[in-house]
Amino acid sequence: MSPKQLPPQFYQQMEELQAVDFVLVDLTLYLDTHPNDMTAIQQFNQMSQVRQQLKIDIEKVYGPLQQYGNSYSGYPWNWNESPWPWQL
Repeated sequence: MSPKQLPPQFYQQMEELQAVDFVLVDLTLYLDTHPNDMTAIQQFNQMSQVRQQLKIDIEKVYGPLQQYGNSYSGYPWNWNESPWPWQL
């Protein structure tokens, strides 16, 4: 099976999602050593909401991103329609 051809918008959205994930990892590491930094906590929570909305937007158009109950499946089961991570 050849990889599904996806529009440039998909890759732009995935790049944005990766950037948000990087910020969340960075803030997590910072907050592990600065647990009382209210500004960082607010930034973390804001970026968490941004990530959740990005994920929803991407999945509405291109299908699920995560398995094990972290993403819903369309009908019929559509995991085989999305590109695999190594195809991005």
